[in-house]
Amino acid sequence: MDKVIHFEIPVDDLVRAKNFYKTVFGWGLTSVPEMEYTLIQTVEVDESTQMPKEAGAINGGMMQRSDPFQNPIITVHVENIDAAMKQIESLGGKIVQSKMEVPNMGITAYFQDTEGNVLGLWQDLKKP
Repeated sequence: MDKVIHFEIPVDDLVRAKNFYKTVFGWGLTSVPEMEYTLIQTVEVDESTQMPKEAGAINGGMMQRSDPFQNPIITVHVENIDAAMKQIESLGGKIVQSKMEVPNMGITAYFQDTEGNVLGLWQDLKKP
């Protein structure tokens, strides 16, 4: 069974949104300027893996709102992103952003399901 491992929040005003989420929920926010992205930490992470220490917990990210990223997105971990993308398309879904590598971490892509929702896919990079 593939699991939800990440969430993303599209925003119109990054400064305003960062202030809101940090103040309301106490989330940690780390800017990644080269990716035009802000990492959101909702729980403590293991220093070596950067994965949540708490079972079942997930962290996320925040980025500028743009098409097709209009609403919050959940990201699903898959073993084989190519196979998942093929299956999505064969069942009526649509790939809305082709796969791309996140250096030293994994491969991501985005798709629209049969109901019009945009979700993310994630495959870990294979360790040498």
